[in-house]
Amino acid sequence: MSRPSSDHADPSAPLRPGDHSDAPGDGAADGDRAIVQPQLGVVGWLRWGWRQLTSMRTALVLLLLLAIAAIPGSIVPQRGADPNGVTQWRADNPDLYPVLDALQMFDVYTSVWFSAIYILLFVSLIGCVIPRTKHHWQALKSRPPRTPARLSRLADHRSVGVRLAGDEDAAAAASAAIDDAQRQLRKSGYRVERYDTGGAASVSAERGYLRETGNLVFHGALVGVLLSVGIGGGMTYTGQTVIVEGDTFVNSLGLGYTSFNPGRFVDTDQMPPYSLTLDRFDVSYGEFTGEPGHGMAGDFRAHLTVAEPDRDPREGEVRVNHPYEIEGDRIYLMGNGYAPTITVRNAAGDVVFSEDVPFLPQDNNMTSQGVVKVADGMPEQLGLVGFFYPTAATLASGAIGSAYGNLNNPLVTFWVYQGDLGIDDGTPRSVYTLDPTGMEQIAGGDSGLSSLELEPGQTVDLPNGLGTVTFEDGRAAGAEEAVKRYVSLSIHRDVGAPFVLVFAILATLGLLAGLFVPRRRLWVKATLTDGALRLEYAGLARGEDPAIAQAVADLARGHLAALDRDEVELPPEAERPRRPRPARAQAPDVN
Repeated sequence: MSRPSSDHADPSAPLRPGDHSDAPGDGAADGDRAIVQPQLGVVGWLRWGWRQLTSMRTALVLLLLLAIAAIPGSIVPQRGADPNGVTQWRADNPDLYPVLDALQMFDVYTSVWFSAIYILLFVSLIGCVIPRTKHHWQALKSRPPRTPARLSRLADHRSVGVRLAGDEDAAAAASAAIDDAQRQLRKSGYRVERYDTGGAASVSAERGYLRETGNLVFHGALVGVLLSVGIGGGMTYTGQTVIVEGDTFVNSLGLGYTSFNPGRFVDTDQMPPYSLTLDRFDVSYGEFTGEPGHGMAGDFRAHLTVAEPDRDPREGEVRVNHPYEIEGDRIYLMGNGYAPTITVRNAAGDVVFSEDVPFLPQDNNMTSQGVVKVADGMPEQLGLVGFFYPTAATLASGAIGSAYGNLNNPLVTFWVYQGDLGIDDGTPRSVYTLDPTGMEQIAGGDSGLSSLELEPGQTVDLPNGLGTVTFEDGRAAGAEEAVKRYVSLSIHRDVGAPFVLVFAILATLGLLAGLFVPRRRLWVKATLTDGALRLEYAGLARGEDPAIAQAVADLARGHLAALDRDEVELPPEAERPRRPRPARAQAPDVN
C-alpha cells in the first residue's frame, strides 16, 4: 500500500512509495532526508577489485600491456641471452646504463614489473574463465526456450498456410508437420525441444553454443600458454660451445660450455650425459673467379660423432636450420671459422703456448681476428692480436686482405703487446679480445716494427729475443687441410615448446569458432485456422548474424517441400490487444 511521501505533500497528488524523497530542506523529518549511498567496507572493496580484475576488459588490457612490456627485451640486450652484449652496451653508453639497469631493462623477462603484469594476466584469465565455464555448462544442459506466443513480432518471420484434406484430422496434421520440422532441425545440428499447448504445436531449436565454447577454449588456451612459458621456461637451458676439428664437447656445465643460461628449475647435475666430437666441417664455396661477389659460401655441414653411456658411438650431422636432436636437446649450428694452431716458445726454446686458436670471421671472405694470450713462461705476459687470411691478397690500398673464403693462400699476421694482461686479479676476460691498456706494443702498429707474418709451417722470431712463434701446418700432423676449422654450436633444451604449440593451436581454433560460429534460435509453429494449417517460421540471432533471414527462409522452404501440401491464402492474423501501461506518477509541485 502506498502513501504520501510527507505530511506536507499535496493531498491531490498521486500516491507514491513511502521511501520516495523530494530532497526537502533542513526542517524535514529524518525519514525524508536525502538518500545516502552506503559505504563499502574492506570486504566490499575487495569484492569490487576482484570483479574488476577478472573482467574480460581487464584481461585484454593486461594482454596488451604484456606485449608492450616485452618490447624493451628486443631493443636492448638481455643478460640471460647475451651477457657480452650487455657488457658492450655498458661500455658504449656509460651514462644511460645505470638508469636502464635500475629499471631492469637488461632483465626484462625476470623483472618485477614484467612479472607483475604476467601474474595479474594469469589471475585475470583464470578468474574470468572459471565462472563463464560453469555458466556455459549449465546452459548446455538447459532446454531450448519456449516458443514465443507471438512469433510475428520477431523481425525474421514467415507465415504460410497449407491445405488440409476434408476428412483429415487437423491436430494430427499439425503434430506431423512439427515432427517433420523437428527432424529437419535436428539434422541441421540444432538442439530441439517440442512444445505443444492448446491447439498449437511447435518446436524450439537453438544452436551456436560452440561459439561460447570456442571463446572459453581460446581463453583457457591463453592460460595454458602462460603456464607453459612460465613453467617450461624455468626448466629450459641454453648453452654455447666452440668445438675445433678433432676436439670433443662433453655435456657438463664445468667442462665444455663457453656460456650457459639455465632456467630456475634446471638441475645442472642432472643434465643428459653425452659427448660430441667434431670429425670435420664441410663448406661448399662458389667458383673462385676474382670478380666481386664470387666464391660465396653455400652449404655448411658439421659431421659429428655422438657418444652416450651404454650405447655404441654413432654419426650425426648438423646443418643450418637442421638441428641435431639428442636426449631432448637440440644442437644448432650458429657459426664457423678457422682455428690456426699457434705455438709460442720462449728464449730457451720451451713451449709456453700451443693451442688451436679460434679466429672470429670479420667479412664474407673469412678475414678473421683472433687473440693469443701467454700468461706464463715469459719475462712478461704477452698478448698477440692476429688476423687470419684464408686466401691472402694485396688490396688496392696496399693492405692485406682475404680474396676468398677457402684455403688457397693462408696467412696469419700478429701485433704483439707486452705487459699485464689483466687476468691475475680474477676479473673475467674474453678469450676473443685483448685490452691493450697499460701494455707496450712491441710489434706492428705504432711500435716501429713490422707485424709478424706467418704461413703454415713457418716460424718467426719475437722482438727483443723473447722467443719464437710458429704457425703449425696441420698437414704435417696428418690433417686434410693446413688449418683446422671450428664450429659454434648452440645447445637448447625447451621443455615447454611442445605445450606452447598445442595451446597455440587450440587458441587459434577457439578464436575461429568464436568469430565465425553464429548463435541463433529458430521456431516452427503449427496452428489451425479456417480449415487450413498455419505454419509460422521465425528466427532470432544473438549478436550480429546477417544470415539469420536466409536461415529462416531455408527452413521454411525445406519444410514445405517435405510436407508436399498446397499453399493457401491466410487471413491476416488478428493483433492481440496490448495492455495499457500505467501512467507514471508525477511529482507534486512543491512551489
